[in-house]
Amino acid sequence: MPSQYTFTDYSPDWPEAFRREEGLLRALLGDVIVTVHHIGSTSVPGLAAKPIIDLLPVVRDIRQVDAATSALTKTGYRSWGEYGLAGRRFFTKDHQGHRTHNIHMYQTGNPSIERHLAFCALLREDLELQREYVRIKREAYARFPSDINAYNDAKDAWIKQVEEKAIQWYRQQLTARHN
Repeated sequence: MPSQYTFTDYSPDWPEAFRREEGLLRALLGDVIVTVHHIGSTSVPGLAAKPIIDLLPVVRDIRQVDAATSALTKTGYRSWGEYGLAGRRFFTKDHQGHRTHNIHMYQTGNPSIERHLAFCALLREDLELQREYVRIKREAYARFPSDINAYNDAKDAWIKQVEEKAIQWYRQQLTARHN
């Protein structure tokens, strides 16, 4: 049975919820983790979202994550393997049937890391783009309030289009910082 979900205005509690879960992951995985990024809509101040905390831990060796999967499942996470994205390890956590957390783990150097970071960074900087995304998300939720997969599918084309722009913008920002 798919997870239930809701959609809400931004909550200032989301960064703390991220930090708590980051602490749990660091306690479980230790020095396997290089860094943990808060991604997804809950990482963008002011952005309305599904109240699901998305974490992107970058790890030294993805095989060490495979070895630690049972430790993660003991804390309430469900393992989905790559779940359609090569090199990723995807985990989800629900509370009373509602999704609360997604973990997208990648090994250092995986190009998907940049895609996730760039998209969120651009939304933090471009308020017009952020407003457009909220409009699309609200429309998707109004159409599919009980079908999270259809909700995600309704946003997919827009996200893919913006991701290309976001990656170019992100690379320019990194280049400018290093010059």
